[in-house]
Amino acid sequence: MYIPHGRHLIAGDWVAGSDHFRSAPLKGEGIEVARGTPAEVDRAVTAAEDAFESFGWSTRADRAAFLNAIADEIEQRADAITAYGTVETGLPEARLQGERGRTTGQLRLFADHILKGDYLDIRHDAALPDRQPLPRPDLKMVQRPIGPVAVFGASNFPLAFSTAGGDTAAALAAGCPVVVKGHPAHPATGEIVADAIAAAIAKTGVHPGTFSLIQGDQVAYAQALVQHPLIRAVGFTGSLGAGRALFDLCAQRPEPIPFFGELGSVNPMFILPVAARERWAALASGWAASLTMGAGQFCTNPGLVIIDRGPDGDAFVAAAAEALSNVAPQPMLTDGIANAYRSGRDRMQARNAIRPVLVTDADGRHATPNLFETDADAYLGDHAMGEEVFGPLGLIVRTSGTEEMTRLARGLEGQLTATLHMDDADTETAARLLPVLERKAGRILVNGFPTGVEVADAMVHGGPYPASTNFGATSVGTLSIRRFLRPVCYQNLPDALIPADLPPARP
Repeated sequence: MYIPHGRHLIAGDWVAGSDHFRSAPLKGEGIEVARGTPAEVDRAVTAAEDAFESFGWSTRADRAAFLNAIADEIEQRADAITAYGTVETGLPEARLQGERGRTTGQLRLFADHILKGDYLDIRHDAALPDRQPLPRPDLKMVQRPIGPVAVFGASNFPLAFSTAGGDTAAALAAGCPVVVKGHPAHPATGEIVADAIAAAIAKTGVHPGTFSLIQGDQVAYAQALVQHPLIRAVGFTGSLGAGRALFDLCAQRPEPIPFFGELGSVNPMFILPVAARERWAALASGWAASLTMGAGQFCTNPGLVIIDRGPDGDAFVAAAAEALSNVAPQPMLTDGIANAYRSGRDRMQARNAIRPVLVTDADGRHATPNLFETDADAYLGDHAMGEEVFGPLGLIVRTSGTEEMTRLARGLEGQLTATLHMDDADTETAARLLPVLERKAGRILVNGFPTGVEVADAMVHGGPYPASTNFGATSVGTLSIRRFLRPVCYQNLPDALIPADLPPARP
């Protein structure tokens, strides 16, 4: 089984580095990990720019073979990934195995997708030399890769949103070399996946500068990465504070670049009156299960419920509290995340307009559920109530009818998801809410729970700020590849110069 050595992977070389930090797994002593420097960032990005001269003009078939080879190599390291991943993150084996399948599955999906070619959005306006009063030139348009991309590994998804996760897979599929900033919460897991990518590079003959992994736990090298003049875009999954700081750095560059940040969400759930009356018990248990899944450490965690006052809403609140009280303490990803969760709980508890329903505590790196209740006026009057608490904390907002529910929906910030729980008799109310929620969220669910994001052509994982920094993009699904492409028009180019993806000139 692979034994991690704590080094960077820079353009095919394992680099020990001059400074180190010790990882802090849930169990054991951790490993010594190289701490990245701006000089190592420059070496990796310069190699990526050099690789782009070949990788950016590689065929779709070659890139598909590379993506499939990465998936194969990850599967060959499955036991090591699961073993180190569970120790570092505290996530159960089944979760790591499922996430590994999602990671390799999206690599293979992207490989199939680029082979079809539809994502290139090819357009051709043939020349009209005899058009009066002016002739029209031959015009061809195709999406082309933008260049080296920086990707930040996520704390809560050591595989699906980290070293070979969605951002990396999308950029490589587009033809863009990648430099990954490994997350310090799971450096050994990230290194094993990087080793898989290095093996795929050797197997397929791809330029070694196409992928690099730089480890670290300090801000300086992260800043150096997003501000490097050869980096053309950044993919990020993480907290609003860290994401906004990096977004601002990207905007302040002499040549600003796009920052595709997925920054979290409270993912409101609207329980409409008839559904509340008919299904309050099932909805309460289902919500409790979704809220506490993975200790609530999902960006799609449904932390906000909106339900009307009255006996049906009261029954829902009581049933949710009972279900949550039976959930055992769960480990969180890092000590810092556990401390931030407790701070979020304390912030809620300190507000006079919030009624504690279930307040719990747990030791160290573990967390237990907490539940609070307020009304629509208080929620809309206090911005802090709408801030994400990363973990199994729920806030229930009580409303008085469709008008107040709609007013609350209008007051929401941007979200990754919004959910309507409804029966047929709730259709009129849902029709009032839908146009509002469509402007607030990237994905709208009916009678489901948002935890669990399907990797598919139609998926949107993004939304208006602060859910993400680019409301026109998604970080999950095949559409995510488009983030790392830009349209180029070719006018009157001879066939010998036209990129291979474009058709030859028509008579």
